[in-house]
Amino acid sequence: MTLILVLGDIHIPQRAADIPAKFRKLLVPGKIDRILCTGNVTDIATLEYLRSISPDVSVSRGEFDERGATSHQHPISVRTVIQELSIGLVNGHYLVPGNGDVDTLAATARQMDVDVLVTGCTHRFEAYEEQGRFFINPGSITGAFSPLEPNAVPSFVLMEVKDGPAVVAYVYQLVADEVVVDRIEYTRP
Repeated sequence: MTLILVLGDIHIPQRAADIPAKFRKLLVPGKIDRILCTGNVTDIATLEYLRSISPDVSVSRGEFDERGATSHQHPISVRTVIQELSIGLVNGHYLVPGNGDVDTLAATARQMDVDVLVTGCTHRFEAYEEQGRFFINPGSITGAFSPLEPNAVPSFVLMEVKDGPAVVAYVYQLVADEVVVDRIEYTRP
């Protein structure tokens, strides 16, 4: 089993002061094997914090990574294979139509030839299965606002990749100052 932290749209310090303390307590170094980040890291200190949780960090470039301290460090997309499961990672700000359009994301997953597509940009958690593939948008770990989601709920996903290949996604959301956890499963057909 591989444990992956999936997060994104951080926007520190432009749109949020920090990752919520209740989330920081959960993100302990040495427990997480890998981090997949949908971008908008925007500062070196946050990137270093992620690397302190796990040295294996993959980040796709978000629209605000293009002009900040982390500019051009990250590719526009990442494709990786973990235990026979192919995973694609994109922010999604360049997709047309954007904003989590299901058909656009399905076409992106086909183009990248992945079983799981992790996307960002909307600042809103979503997870669903479409056309035999699994789609996850972890939302914004800081709850950073966006024009499409002015009252974003802070969220991230811990994803267990198991043999089979299968995924168990644990969704963490900060609702009314309490951490709420939901569980979602996906098995590649």
